[in-house]
Amino acid sequence: MTKSAASPAAAETGHQRLDKWLWFARVAKSRTLAATAVTEGKIKVNRVKAEKASQAIKIGDVVTSRLHRNVRVLKVLGLGERRGPAAEAQLLYEDLTPRAPPAGAAADTAEPMAWGERAPGAGRPTKRERRQIDELKRST
Repeated sequence: MTKSAASPAAAETGHQRLDKWLWFARVAKSRTLAATAVTEGKIKVNRVKAEKASQAIKIGDVVTSRLHRNVRVLKVLGLGERRGPAAEAQLLYEDLTPRAPPAGAAADTAEPMAWGERAPGAGRPTKRERRQIDELKRST
């Protein structure tokens, strides 16, 4: 007896709870964290903020998450039955997230840089750079 990708209940109704799907798809580490993310407004379904963790999603919906300082856009391809390995979880969605520009391209454009990034040579020197500066001053 083999198990299908969708649960029997999900197969009959064609939808699944949002928090369960986020957990099955490995977007959130636990179902509680998935439910919390939904109530905090970090999850959108079809460009509309999800109000409740029990909101039903179906195949073809687009889920946008703002977790872990990243924005991910995922198209629902399947409804999960269990939280399996990562390879199994990736079959539940198609990643529509736009690719980030190369690191050097961000300094050339007028767009702001991502959080925690800085242009090369900007800001305070690192510890290694300070040691190199000190060594250079001592040698002259």
